[in-house]
Amino acid sequence: MTADEVIHALAERGLTIAVAESLTGGLLVAELISVPGASAVVRGGVVAYDTALKHSVLGVSQELLDAHGAVDPEVAARMADGVRRVCAVDGVPAALGISTTGVAGPDPQDGKPVGTVFVGISTDAASQVVELALHGDREAIRRGVVSESIAKLKDILTTLST
Repeated sequence: MTADEVIHALAERGLTIAVAESLTGGLLVAELISVPGASAVVRGGVVAYDTALKHSVLGVSQELLDAHGAVDPEVAARMADGVRRVCAVDGVPAALGISTTGVAGPDPQDGKPVGTVFVGISTDAASQVVELALHGDREAIRRGVVSESIAKLKDILTTLST
């Protein structure tokens, strides 16, 4: 599924989305808003590249970050939850939150090898995390995360009723 298909599926279902990014640095939200009409469903995005922002802006527990670092499945889940809240409009959180955190390289981070990525998805019903093990250089990994995130959104959207 392309970003175009995701945007149209969100619009058809009357859903909104917010994006929290670390290693992708805004690439995912940029991909989504490249689609004409995206403003109807994309609430916004937070690039929490610095680990401290994951706590101060997105509300990820400092204890969790201290214990596991930023490259962790629970951190991805909490980022996705947090961005829904941060991008609330009139007190209503975004219907979906998606987050990316991981290691694009060139060096390992938090004891995790290059290519380790966690994509978090949050809805009212549940949160889930997808672990990716990507290969390539820094740019290939970052682009791969965007592609895999779009694919995961497709999966989620096909399970949500209209």
